[in-house]
Amino acid sequence: MSDSKFTIPVVQELLDSELSERSPVPSLQDKILAIRNSLRPGQQQMADWQSGPLAISAVPGAGKSTGMAAAAAIAIARQYERLSFRRQLVVVTFTRSAAANIKAKIRKFLRDDLHLPQTGFFVYTLHGLALNIANRHSDLSGLQLENVTLITPTQSHRFIRTAVEQWIANNPDRYLRLLEGHQFDGEETERLRRQSVLRTEVLPELANTVIHEAKSSGISPELLREWSKQTTDEYGILSVAAGLYEQYQNLMRSRDFIDYDDMILAALRVLENDSARRVEQNQVFAVFEDEAQDSSPLQTQLLEILASDAGDNSSLLTPNSSLLTPNSSLLTPHSPLNLVRVGDPNQAINSTFTPADPIYFRQFCEECDRIERLATMDRAGRSTRIIIEAANFALKWINNQWLAATNNKQQTPDNRQVPFRLQTIRPVEAGDPQTNANPAAVGRGLELYTPDDIHHTVKLLSQRVIELFGEDPTKNSAAVLVRENRQGRWLAEALTSVCKEHNITLYDVGERDRRSHVPQEILALLQFCDRPHSPDYLKAALEALVQRQLIPTQDLNALASLPEEFLYPSPLAATQPETVQKAARLCRSLLRARLELPLYQLISFLALTLNYDQAELATADKLAERVNQQIAGNSSMGGMLSALSEIVSSERFEPVETEDSEERYTRRGQLTIITMHKAKGLDWDYVFLPFLHENLIPGRFWVPPQSQFLGDFTLSEVARAQIRATLHEESVIPDVSQAWEVAKNLKTSEEYRLLYVAMTRAKLLLWMSAAQKAPFTWSKPDNLQEQAPCPVFPALKRQFPECVMNLAVMTKQA
Repeated sequence: MSDSKFTIPVVQELLDSELSERSPVPSLQDKILAIRNSLRPGQQQMADWQSGPLAISAVPGAGKSTGMAAAAAIAIARQYERLSFRRQLVVVTFTRSAAANIKAKIRKFLRDDLHLPQTGFFVYTLHGLALNIANRHSDLSGLQLENVTLITPTQSHRFIRTAVEQWIANNPDRYLRLLEGHQFDGEETERLRRQSVLRTEVLPELANTVIHEAKSSGISPELLREWSKQTTDEYGILSVAAGLYEQYQNLMRSRDFIDYDDMILAALRVLENDSARRVEQNQVFAVFEDEAQDSSPLQTQLLEILASDAGDNSSLLTPNSSLLTPNSSLLTPHSPLNLVRVGDPNQAINSTFTPADPIYFRQFCEECDRIERLATMDRAGRSTRIIIEAANFALKWINNQWLAATNNKQQTPDNRQVPFRLQTIRPVEAGDPQTNANPAAVGRGLELYTPDDIHHTVKLLSQRVIELFGEDPTKNSAAVLVRENRQGRWLAEALTSVCKEHNITLYDVGERDRRSHVPQEILALLQFCDRPHSPDYLKAALEALVQRQLIPTQDLNALASLPEEFLYPSPLAATQPETVQKAARLCRSLLRARLELPLYQLISFLALTLNYDQAELATADKLAERVNQQIAGNSSMGGMLSALSEIVSSERFEPVETEDSEERYTRRGQLTIITMHKAKGLDWDYVFLPFLHENLIPGRFWVPPQSQFLGDFTLSEVARAQIRATLHEESVIPDVSQAWEVAKNLKTSEEYRLLYVAMTRAKLLLWMSAAQKAPFTWSKPDNLQEQAPCPVFPALKRQFPECVMNLAVMTKQA
């Protein structure tokens, strides 16, 4: 007897008996209605969904995950009503922690509110979903997971470096053209320096950027090469990028390595098969996607296929079709696309370093709006009213400034021209189910400071932290949000003694990130010790030493281009500057240790040399133990380097950490130092935003001095802008100058969205400051100079004069 002959009656009988035992409890429909009525208006529209496409554009703090969990539980309950138990709801979100969070919420609604079994749904990350599909149909996906290794390629990854070297060997004329740049007098030292820049910086960065951009959009090296024929720049940037991409793909295939984009592509290969596609679709009655603004084109295509009714949907499998410009035939009120996408395009903060692009979710919202399938979750109870007003003002002010600069407000822009979707955060209404919604402000709710310099900033911030935590430090939570990890490290050192004195826990999130780089730093130094005359290995070792602030920042390309002259200058050589001498002495000490120490002690020695803290040393000890176990039968430098390379490449090594949940960032009684990017999705009672300067937000789109011989642009950003223009179906691929302007606008937009995300993390108090003097670069925090504030900051001071703190009065009171 097949499952279909007895599954439904048995489940229905169990359900009926469960309901009858509770009689006269409310019916399932009554329970659904009770959940629905407990939600806000925007959340209710999600809960009312029954079929077809639906876009939910949500403001920060609107309760996206709670609304999605409630809507998911209701959708599952309606499947019970229809006696449809074989098909599942697929919920997709961006991170594993978010997936665990929403899974727990759905189970709670099913268990406590609906009294139903906690089944009928799956929660995945996008890549987890793709891997699941590819693994079930390995013959179609081409992935044999037991034979492949997953990597996350970065600019420094050995596959990308190898692809660069192979491209140079195969394209000497193109490489020579890059080496010449705008002008070149043939001087040998300059030639060596440029070679170092191209091989270790420019070309790896171009390869990394283009591989991410093209692969995540289903663009092959061959298609990219075709696009390059439409461009006329002197370097043939897209053609160079296509060659690098092709070399990388060949390396990956030859070594049985895959990256995250390969997972999506493998799942799509499965879904190209009619039979497999029907099997997968018949298991799914709908797809709910959270954080939809962060999806790439191929990820969106995967979800669209799964969310379609089993049948002929081959149009979804056409590259760059419906997902790039939504297909009107699919998005109709009675569309077979059972897809609910929830996101906030104003919180899209990943598009300058991932393939995500908020334009796709904005377009989906517009198409859903056209068929009256767009809901806006604009009520937020997280923050006090003054913080909401400040965030709304910043959004509108930035958009207005943008329009004034681009088209003098003469046209209504499309959704690509402005940083923000015009979407206002509104306080919740009376009777809102959230406890303490829109809480009363602490102090003025918004406090705007203009300290003398960064040291004055720390003093003011410390005083406010001490006041806020008061006699009971365990009562509230607080965070300092920084733009760069280097700012966080400097702040952690400055605040440690104050927090210890007042019994406040200080948690520097960047410290854990630095621990995760322990294997890479150790590998860089060991490779140098093994081959000290390699310019690449010398430069990588010097970069690690600069990052650890053991040697001063300097032109490393010039040092690495002539390793012997740097390490062991002859008596006739010019005297090295003190900064170079310090770097050379440290490098020579590493080489001496390589000769004098036994192999098994090298990792521990290098960890001490790098001035690792206690947690980093523990991570290094763990790494040394694992490597020594792996090379027990082959104790050699080659074996150690091979084992370490495998660990760094596959990213399977985790730092020593006692807990692994987002709660560690938001604990009460703790002052968390965290970057603005990592703060997304979190909130605290008090949020501090120091160092709001124009050179970081929105920042200056600048060309590194070492690569200026190529021109007033970077190859990677030009290529990114050209690829996105083609994906957005613009008629002409922009030339270099146009693409550089587009890239600058993308970067500026994202930086302003990042500030908006940071501002909306605060519940009771938002503390903002822009010191008059600050470092030009945080690699040299003592080099203070006059710095202009982030343009939004003076505008906030003008709009909210009552929130501007009088430092003269505060100093007298102190």
